[in-house]
Amino acid sequence: MRMSHEAKIDLASTGGARGGKLALDIAAQSCSPAAAAAARIIQTHQDRPGALLPMLHAIQDELGHIPEDSIALIAAALQRSRAEVYGVITFYPHFRLQPVQGRHLEICRAEACQARGAQILIDHAQRTLGCGLGQTSADGSITADPVYCLGLCAQGPAVMLDGQPHAHVTPARLDTLLAEDATLASEEVR
Repeated sequence: MRMSHEAKIDLASTGGARGGKLALDIAAQSCSPAAAAAARIIQTHQDRPGALLPMLHAIQDELGHIPEDSIALIAAALQRSRAEVYGVITFYPHFRLQPVQGRHLEICRAEACQARGAQILIDHAQRTLGCGLGQTSADGSITADPVYCLGLCAQGPAVMLDGQPHAHVTPARLDTLLAEDATLASEEVR
């Protein structure tokens, strides 16, 4: 019986556990598409001044969330602790550590939208979806999140539904948007 002694790259034995270029190179060659994408994005942004926020935005834009295993890579590339990176991610409501379930509804809670009736829209959305902001509906079809300015201040209240902004949204219009998008989504599946 012949035993295979195939060599495997191990972060601890190569010094990659301490971060830096070696860790990013190993992650870039990872079998995990998320780790490879995060490593590529980190390498693109790491030398920019104030790179952390652009890096986090780019990772979330591409992957839909910030995978927890990318936190150590980000920290190493920026010479920060994992706690610092995690603290920034959890400070900003926009960033997520888990992917959104189903469709994504973001309702603006900034002052201009509040002054134009956003709370009425939020109350209606919570009743209609059966979940609060920062939660996913019981059937998993939609995640509702607060957002703090969509840049449609003169046209509030505003929402973003699956990345598409909508202005002057009333409870009735929100119902229409959700129904239209549900119909389109079911047609795309066929």
